[in-house]
Amino acid sequence: MSIRVLVADDQEIVRTGLRMILDAQPGIEVVAEAGDGRQAVALARRLRPDVCLLDIRMPELNGLEATRQLAGPDVVDPLAVVVITTFDLDEYVHGALRAGARGFLLKDAGPELLVQAIHAAANGEALIAPSVTVRLLSAFADTRSGTPVQPIDPLTSREEDVLLAVAHGRTNAEIAGELHISLSTVKTHLGALMAKLGVRNRVEIAMWAYETRRVR
Repeated sequence: MSIRVLVADDQEIVRTGLRMILDAQPGIEVVAEAGDGRQAVALARRLRPDVCLLDIRMPELNGLEATRQLAGPDVVDPLAVVVITTFDLDEYVHGALRAGARGFLLKDAGPELLVQAIHAAANGEALIAPSVTVRLLSAFADTRSGTPVQPIDPLTSREEDVLLAVAHGRTNAEIAGELHISLSTVKTHLGALMAKLGVRNRVEIAMWAYETRRVR
C-alpha cells in the first residue's frame, strides 16, 4: 500500500520537483499539493495523508503554525509532518520540532534523504538531516534557559547508548547495527526513553540529549 503524501510549498517549481521525486518512488504517491499553509491544513484534514511535507515559510499560515495545527500536542489524532526548509538554523525549525514535526530536511538534501524521511515519518519514526543535526540542536540548546527536566528513573547504560545514537540522527536500523541489537530491542529502548523523559518522539529525545549536554 502506497504512502500518501501532501506537498506544501509556495513555489510551484519546488512543488513540481518534489512531486516528481516522490512519484518516481515505488510505494509513495503524492495525493495533493498546497501553495500556502492554510490550504495545506485544510487539505490534510480532509484527505488524511500519511505524511505532510511542509515548507517552513509559506503565506497565509507559515509551516510552524500549520505543523502545530496538524501535529501539535493538543491534536487528538495528529498527522505525520516533515518540515523542509532552506534555512538549517532558522528559529522556525526549532518551533516546528516543538510543535510536533517528525523531522526536517534542507531543500538540497537530495532525493535519497527525502525518501528516507517520508518512510521514517510514515513508520512513526523521525529523521533529522544528519548534516545539520549537530548545528541545529546544539544551537537550540544554547538558547535554552533553566535546567532540563530530569527523568524520574535514571537511564540505563543501553538507553544512554540509544539516546546518543538518536541525537546523531541514526535510524532504527543503523542503531541496531551499531549496537548489535535487534530492531525490536531498539524500539523497546526508544519507548522506555520517551516514557522516562516525558517526550513524544525521536526528535524530542535528541533535543533532550543536547539540552542536557550529553552531545555537543
